[in-house]
Amino acid sequence: MRFQDAESTKPREPTLAEQRARRKALAEEEEREAAEAQAREVAERKAASRRKVMIGSGVTVGLVGVVAAWYLVGTPEQVNAVCTDGNGVVQNDEYCDDNYIASHGGHYDSGSGLWIIPYGIGAGQYRYNYGGTGAIGQRVAGGTYTAPSGNATVKTSSGKTVQRGGFGISGKSSGGSGKSGGS
Repeated sequence: MRFQDAESTKPREPTLAEQRARRKALAEEEEREAAEAQAREVAERKAASRRKVMIGSGVTVGLVGVVAAWYLVGTPEQVNAVCTDGNGVVQNDEYCDDNYIASHGGHYDSGSGLWIIPYGIGAGQYRYNYGGTGAIGQRVAGGTYTAPSGNATVKTSSGKTVQRGGFGISGKSSGGSGKSGGS
């Protein structure tokens, strides 16, 4: 037969092999769709996890910024220093003065932060207490013997500046006092 009329002819039933091939193709299509759906689900979970990590990172960066701002605001710009002896008793400011120490043959021990005067009136060891308070002859109350870093200006009770801002690094190369400035 060379010509079939589409209106009057009936299509033949598929053969057993054709039916089997169609069922197999449908099953493969369903498996492929299931695998794609599973891959999309995994990708969505990864994206959600990545979003959570990014949010957490943003919170961490924000928290670091808040802490840094708090630290900058909370750092005092001026710190009072009192001269104390080796026993922590407040002494006259001149005992911690560079010029006074040098004129009495003393030196500065950078390891301990002590001014050492070997002889004469006021002989002994002296150092600044930063942030502490007290009257001459009394034990210092509070404070620390570690010089403040950052932008703090350190002044004695007599009004002398012993450290001006910056990082508290002296420009002296050897035998220096470790303090910068002075007025």
